[in-house]
Amino acid sequence: MSARLNSAQPYALGLFRIVIGLLFTVHGAASLFGVLGGAAGTHGGTVAAGNWPGWYAAVIQLVAGALVLLGLGTRGAALIASGSMAFAYFDVHQQAALWPIQNGGELSVLFCWTFFLLIFTGSGAFGLDRVVASRRVASPESERAREPIAA
Repeated sequence: MSARLNSAQPYALGLFRIVIGLLFTVHGAASLFGVLGGAAGTHGGTVAAGNWPGWYAAVIQLVAGALVLLGLGTRGAALIASGSMAFAYFDVHQQAALWPIQNGGELSVLFCWTFFLLIFTGSGAFGLDRVVASRRVASPESERAREPIAA
């Protein structure tokens, strides 16, 4: 049973990354563009451009979420996303109460630790990271094949 589950691990990780990236991207799009109900607490509105920290957080959510969704630069994007969610928890939520269940910070904590995990696991299957990496590996060999052979 373990061998079968282990062989499916890259695919499960890839699907996990896609779902998490999509959810994070949607949060950013809602805050920046007012879609899907808009930013939290705005009744369908958006966060003001340049507003600290909400607008910057929304940009990070949109861009990092899209990169994680695509599996392109997953580890770097996950590092930035995890850090932004840690900041959100400690700067915004923890002022209200210590525990996430009390201060409404569950989603920030879950995203923070989810992206923290993706820093170490990478993109898994279905990611563009693998396509880019396979081209880098194939590239030096193909360049050598094109060089003229000296006699």
